[in-house]
Order: sequence, then structure tokens, then C-alpha cells
Amino acid sequence: MRALYLAPALLLPLLAGCTANDPTFGGAVRSNYAMQVIDPDPHYEGTLVEGGDGQRSAAAVERYRTDKVKKPQSIRTTSGTGGGGGGSGGGAN
Repeated sequence: MRALYLAPALLLPLLAGCTANDPTFGGAVRSNYAMQVIDPDPHYEGTLVEGGDGQRSAAAVERYRTDKVKKPQSIRTTSGTGGGGGGSGGGAN
């Protein structure tokens, strides 16, 4: 009976070999993350946003608040209707 209680205690040190002791464990994830980050410490203070200084956006907000929103321009395409699918169109069988 004593052997049943002693067996787990003797097997416990063997389980320590299953832990990840490799110092490069997770290195692939860190490498992939680093490749996707352009600048990990960007400095935005004092730089203008691409496209202007915000006057156009401020004017749009003001038009929204005064209910004078510009209507969007219509969108036209240059392609015709697309041809479709399979089938034979109802011929005699």
C-alpha cells in the first residue's frame, strides 16, 4: 500500500523534463511580431497628419452640425452587366 503513495512522488521529478527551458522558446512569434511593427516607438507630437491640418475635417463636422451636408457624388462604372452562370437555358431534353 505504501508503494502506491510513493510512486507519484518518484515520478514527479521526471515531469520536470517536460517544461520549456529553451531560451529561444517563442522566438518565432517575437520575430514575426517585430517584422510587422514599423516603428515600435513612434513620435507623433508636433507632426501633421497626412492630407492636411484638419481644416477639411472641421468643415465637414460643421456642415454636419448645421444640417448642410454635401450630397455624395454618384458613382458610375465603366463595365456592363456581367454574364452569368451555367445552365443551358431551357432547351428540350
